[in-house]
Amino acid sequence: MADSNDWNRATIEEFRANKGKVGGAWAGRPLLLLTTTGARSGQRRTKPLMYLSEGGRVFVFASKGGAPTHPDWYHNLLAHPDVTVEIGEQTYSATAQPVTGEERDRIYARWAEMYPQFREYQEKTSRIIPVVELKPRSA
Repeated sequence: MADSNDWNRATIEEFRANKGKVGGAWAGRPLLLLTTTGARSGQRRTKPLMYLSEGGRVFVFASKGGAPTHPDWYHNLLAHPDVTVEIGEQTYSATAQPVTGEERDRIYARWAEMYPQFREYQEKTSRIIPVVELKPRSA
């Protein structure tokens, strides 16, 4: 069985080769590539993530499938909020900023309505799944 690193690498290659379009499990889903800097290693790491684009804002969700811990990429962006975002053929620098309180709850509820598996992820874990806004940085 291929590990998640191989799967991510194949997804990233397909995304870049097809201008952001990816088939298989990702077909028809909004997908971006998020590149963070490792909190401890300092290495750049890219992760394919589903995202919500709403009102000119872009949000990602640190669900990790409802696991009890946050995903590594979330810890990375807390340590180093300067990230790179790839959507379709567009690549830009952004600042990752967690969304909290009522705004987080509203955005997550909308996302869980669109993609019910995210409601299940929240039900599976006692942690509050973080919502992160990726704010474009001006040059």
